[in-house]
Amino acid sequence: MILEQLINAGPVAFRGQLAQQVDAVVAETSNQLVRFNTTTDQTVRRSAMQHILGYPLPAETVINPPFQTDFGPHTKLGRHVFINRDCLFVDLGGITIDDDALIGPRVSLISVNHQEDPAHRRDLELKSVHIEHGAWLGAGVTVLPGVTIGHDAIVGAGAVVTKDVPPRMVVAGVPAKIIRPIQATDQA
Repeated sequence: MILEQLINAGPVAFRGQLAQQVDAVVAETSNQLVRFNTTTDQTVRRSAMQHILGYPLPAETVINPPFQTDFGPHTKLGRHVFINRDCLFVDLGGITIDDDALIGPRVSLISVNHQEDPAHRRDLELKSVHIEHGAWLGAGVTVLPGVTIGHDAIVGAGAVVTKDVPPRMVVAGVPAKIIRPIQATDQA
C-alpha cells in the first residue's frame, strides 16, 4: 500500500513532502475515477479500479458508478461486496470492507478528520473505518473516522454513525443509536 504508515495513524502533520506524496496519488486517482465513472465497459472499469486500489478488484465484488474516493489505495475490499451508486470513500486513514458487506447508495465512509485547534486545523487525524462481514449500510449513511460496524449489523438509511456498532444489531438515527438485535427468520 502507498503511504501505509498513515493507516489509522492518529494525528498527522500534513505538510511538506508528505502532502506532496498524497497529492500525487490523489491526482492519479482522479484520472482513474474519470475512466471508471465514464465508461460502460466492465474491463475498463475493473482496470481503473485496480489502478486506484493497487490490487485486482475481487471478481465477485461490484462497485456501481458513479463512485468517488479521495485517495484510493487505502481501501481494502473483500469478496462479494456490493457498493451501490454515488458513494464517497475518504480513505487516507484506511477503510476495510469485509466479505459479503452491502453498501447502499450515497454512503460516505470517512477516515480523515482535522484538528480542533485552529493553529493546526490543516493537520489530520487519521482513524480507520471497518465494515465487518455481512454488514448492510442503508442509503445515505455516513460513517465517521474510527468506527467499526460489526458483522451482520444493519445501519438504517440516513444514519450518522459516530460510535462502533455491535455485531448483529440494527442502528438508525443521527447520531446512530441501537434500535434492536437482528431478527432471524426461518425460511424453508
